[in-house]
Amino acid sequence: MYTLGIDIGSSSCKAVILKDGAELISSAVVQVGTGTSGPGRVIEDVFKDIDLTPEDIDFKIATGYGRFSVDDANKQISEITCHAKGIYYLIPSARTIIDIGGQDAKAIQLDNKGNIMKFVMNDKCAAGTGRFLDVMSRVLEVPLSEMGVVHFKADSIAAVSSTCTVFAESEVISQLSKGLSKESIVAGVHQSVASKACSLVYRVGVIDDVVMCGGVAQNPGVVDAIEKELQQNITVAPNPQITGALGAALLAYEELIKK
Repeated sequence: MYTLGIDIGSSSCKAVILKDGAELISSAVVQVGTGTSGPGRVIEDVFKDIDLTPEDIDFKIATGYGRFSVDDANKQISEITCHAKGIYYLIPSARTIIDIGGQDAKAIQLDNKGNIMKFVMNDKCAAGTGRFLDVMSRVLEVPLSEMGVVHFKADSIAAVSSTCTVFAESEVISQLSKGLSKESIVAGVHQSVASKACSLVYRVGVIDDVVMCGGVAQNPGVVDAIEKELQQNITVAPNPQITGALGAALLAYEELIKK
């Protein structure tokens, strides 16, 4: 049996195909989100190099910010549930999940069976999200893919205290004009993201093991800043962008079993 999980986020689309709820057949990530060509492109990509067609899929679950835009999905499930399912499948010891995506951040607490005990989500402001890092990357003229490397070259951490992306942008421009190094400002930007993420984590409680997923988990500078803020080791999920889509595909298999 083949199941498809598709995660339509605000800034990227992800898809996963599983065979019999265990074997990963294909995965794909497209770096544009809901309201764009992303949902169609990610479906094309996930079928590109395999001997399957959409007609071969037995059950399809959509998740993420734009899940209700996937008309042919058999079911829509929240990203909280799907991320929890995907992370617990990959890392059964996970008890605290930090998920930072394009426009929101989440902290989720699991029990030893993978059930969600608590969760907190910030989707009201772009500060502390991938969008925030995007803006800062452009202001600093440091490619997003290189910010993690630059972070570890800093000999100090600049204060980026603004809680609003627009004000933080002005703050960073002011720091640049004063001659602060880009390395220290990048470290400060990462510290700002960490502070906002950890404020969510403290509300659900920090329990080992702490696992991070979402696109921002690919930035080692942010991971380092969160580890220092929590004084806790963090495990980054394998291929952290697709955990929601993986969870959706796993839940799709469970739906098939029920039937």
